[in-house]
Amino acid sequence: MVPGKQHLSKLANTSKNIFSVLLSQCTIKHNHLPQPNTSKMNQTISTDITKLFGTELPIVAGGLMWLANAEYVAAAAKAGIIGFITAATFPNINDLRAEIRKCRDLCEGKPFGVNVSMLPKLVPGEQTQTIFELVADEGVKFVETAGRDPSEFIPFLKSAGIKVVHKVPAVRYAVKAQKAGVDAVTIVGAECGGHPGMDMVGSFVNAAWAQNQLSIPYLIGGGVGHGSQIVAALAMGASGVVVGTRFLVANEIWAHTDYKQRLIEAQPTDTDLCMSSVRNTVRSLRNETTAAVKALEAENPNVTIADLMPYVAGKIGREAYLSGDWRKGILSAGHALAFVERLDSLADIVGQLRHEMTQSLARIDQLRTH
Repeated sequence: MVPGKQHLSKLANTSKNIFSVLLSQCTIKHNHLPQPNTSKMNQTISTDITKLFGTELPIVAGGLMWLANAEYVAAAAKAGIIGFITAATFPNINDLRAEIRKCRDLCEGKPFGVNVSMLPKLVPGEQTQTIFELVADEGVKFVETAGRDPSEFIPFLKSAGIKVVHKVPAVRYAVKAQKAGVDAVTIVGAECGGHPGMDMVGSFVNAAWAQNQLSIPYLIGGGVGHGSQIVAALAMGASGVVVGTRFLVANEIWAHTDYKQRLIEAQPTDTDLCMSSVRNTVRSLRNETTAAVKALEAENPNVTIADLMPYVAGKIGREAYLSGDWRKGILSAGHALAFVERLDSLADIVGQLRHEMTQSLARIDQLRTH
């Protein structure tokens, strides 16, 4: 285990009724506390999110650009959670169709979905409607959307029997998405890798803040990489969580081992925020690229996205995943680097989260009964 990354979860100053609050959000049945490193535990967790997707655990494997392919998504399905193929990874529509079919075969009847980043209408290459039509034609039942207001697509998706989870960077946008008719929302906080938005409110606040503003199920993302955090999110009103950074070192992620090793070595303080100047804030692994972009933003208050593209273009990040040279590219990573400790199968990582959740629930139960 990497020095400085040993974590002891402690619950203190917890009111006696926290357990009843948690149980109002989910039904949990476990026969005994599992032993460490147990990945197959006799435990069922039922929330509105597990019911929506038909999964064992209220965990969504975040849509990872370039990385969330059929193998990764199928591994999530077999681990009892759900993942989403990132449509943007396959700009050729026929390639996307082939990946969906491959994923369906690998999932062996378990649920999966497609992540669709809805680009602005005038952006060259925008094909959101075409992608949704393909998803419907292939019989995929779940989509994760992000990027812009999904309202114009909701009638089509609903008519096709597709459930929509819309990802937003603030509670206020979640409220708007609920009015648009989505089935659930994901709210990502300031800690998340990728795009945390401009409000920069943390996940701990978002989890509780959203409870009184939403009537549809919501997930919390951003900095989530330990089972105790999942239990806390459920207790505060969420129906599940989204995990991204914690899964980047899964064996099923095709990226180079040198890149993964850097993630294992990294601390939560080894991320940078940049591109706020063009209102497209991104949190990523600190490297030469983030330093250069931050310098450009500091030197020129009128910097444009065109000025930054030679540094932040997606193809540079993809090359880093291929080569393992993590010094170049915008490589999304969040504060959950705190929990990235070793290479493992996705099933084993999810098993560890199960174990940590069970431990946390046992601690809460002890506080309640003593």
